[in-house]
Amino acid sequence: MHEIPYEITTLTGQPQPIPRPVMLPDEIPPGVGWVTLPSGTRTLAYTQQPTTPVPPPAAGRPVPTWAKTTALLAPTIGGGIAAAGIGLSYAAPGLIAMSHALWATVALIAAGVIALPILLGACRRGGRGGPAHITQNITATGLFGKATGTINHR
Repeated sequence: MHEIPYEITTLTGQPQPIPRPVMLPDEIPPGVGWVTLPSGTRTLAYTQQPTTPVPPPAAGRPVPTWAKTTALLAPTIGGGIAAAGIGLSYAAPGLIAMSHALWATVALIAAGVIALPILLGACRRGGRGGPAHITQNITATGLFGKATGTINHR
């Protein structure tokens, strides 16, 4: 016989158990259900839902060779770029001076290309109306003979 912790006594003196409220199935929250205890009492209790076993993680694929090579080359390339940047920072003053010298050379060449025809034209127009004609006749006798010549200006 099971014990009832609380009793209601009626006028007849007979103990009456406490009436339990009845819940409709749609009123029972998820995770709660009717359970029969070892003493035979039925009650509402939290129940564990049967869980499906978690599948073991899939075995990872091996890392491709190209990815390993790229991963190993990345620091090397980065170090090379850093070294080039440091080298350029040390060489910058000399490079700037060289660029100024090259620009000065370009300016000199451009000035020569423009000024040379102007100077030649001015020299040709000099004192006479036309260009000078010079004729020269040279004669020599034998392989080691003395050469003589005449110059004619017209």
